[in-house]
Amino acid sequence: MSALSRLPAVHRILDDPALASAIARHGRVATRSAVREALTAARDAVAAGAAAPDASAIVAEAAARLARAAAPAYAGVINATGVLIHTNLGRAPRLQPPVSPYLTLEMDLESGTRGERLAPVVARLIRAFGSEAATVVTNNAAALVLLLAAHAAGREVIVSRGELVEIGGSFRLPEIMAAAGARLVEVGCTNRTREGDYEAAITDDTAAILVVHRSNFHRAGFVETPPLEALVALGRRRGVPVWVDQGSGCHLDLAAYGLQREATVHDLLAAGAEAVLFSGDKLLGGPQAGIVVGTASAIAPLRRHPLRRALRPDKTSLVALAATLDALVAGHPEELPLYRLLGTPDGELRRRARRIAAAVRRAGGEAQAVPSRAVLGGGTTPGQTLASWAIALPDAVGRAERLRQGAPPVVARVEDDRLLVDLRAVFPDQDRDLTRALLATLTKT
Repeated sequence: MSALSRLPAVHRILDDPALASAIARHGRVATRSAVREALTAARDAVAAGAAAPDASAIVAEAAARLARAAAPAYAGVINATGVLIHTNLGRAPRLQPPVSPYLTLEMDLESGTRGERLAPVVARLIRAFGSEAATVVTNNAAALVLLLAAHAAGREVIVSRGELVEIGGSFRLPEIMAAAGARLVEVGCTNRTREGDYEAAITDDTAAILVVHRSNFHRAGFVETPPLEALVALGRRRGVPVWVDQGSGCHLDLAAYGLQREATVHDLLAAGAEAVLFSGDKLLGGPQAGIVVGTASAIAPLRRHPLRRALRPDKTSLVALAATLDALVAGHPEELPLYRLLGTPDGELRRRARRIAAAVRRAGGEAQAVPSRAVLGGGTTPGQTLASWAIALPDAVGRAERLRQGAPPVVARVEDDRLLVDLRAVFPDQDRDLTRALLATLTKT
């Protein structure tokens, strides 16, 4: 009897009592497919010279395939990278307010008539930033596209060559402007752009001057950029609005968290920018969104533009954004997960790191609590770091892989041939699961 002929038939595997719970959970059709895949893999292994697995091994393989297929599409992770606004992990950790199955998305309860879905968040944005008007779309790139399409289609927009940014390989400012129908006019040099460069470029066809936050890189040395106030004064003399793609959503003094102060949305509006654009899921600390605040004359055409409906955010994002803005308007940023992480004292991180490292050592592993440097990330504060503490472990690459494949997954970073499990972006109530995950790596090869 050949090894292949000893493999059980599909129907016999399906009748195995060990698969009963899998069939009840995943259905007979999905379980049958998993069994067939397991048998195909077994046949390939036997053809390559392996021994034929018994029925229990086929059952186990089919069950494992079903479990992998049923895993969450977007698994929750412990972020031990030291990057607080981690693009690959969903950017800023956000509030998760409950969302009712039905809610007043587009209904005015007082009148009983149809309402405007953005009205609640727009009111909060105006209170938070003191602007005349505001609107919200799906993300900051969409906000820029809408602003350009509404005001600058077929016209020119002036941008410094030192601000022609690319973010993440998919957002390139010149391409975004072309897609929106605007013509880019580059001025100055990569390191120095003067007020006179802007003025010389203004024509009757100029729709705006656009100032762009330098995400993901930092300039130093022989550099020059005119202050925003000077550009606003120039724009007013020549009848040209100034817009600022601030991107990060900085809304408070970062010096309170050990970082350099940078211009906030309030500062940019006070300097006279007619429109300021930023993301909801970076320093604002909320969900993915693109926000525009500014003058009524800048915002009104955005609300009327046909693209607005295509770019409007969904109800869950609006609920989360409203809750985020409520915390900011009340002056309680610590209610937002991002600012709880930022505000964790260095001494507390040190105590937690030492406690987790000691637990690993008691179990026979090698671990040490070490000072670390974390970053905000998300292109918000390029070149700046935050004090932090981490657990340093050997076998960096192998242990990093095992942690990623655990439950819950843990994502850390490899540095100087060590695995650094940085606690700056780890919430205290995750320490127990993190410790268990580290101990689990001691028993796996």
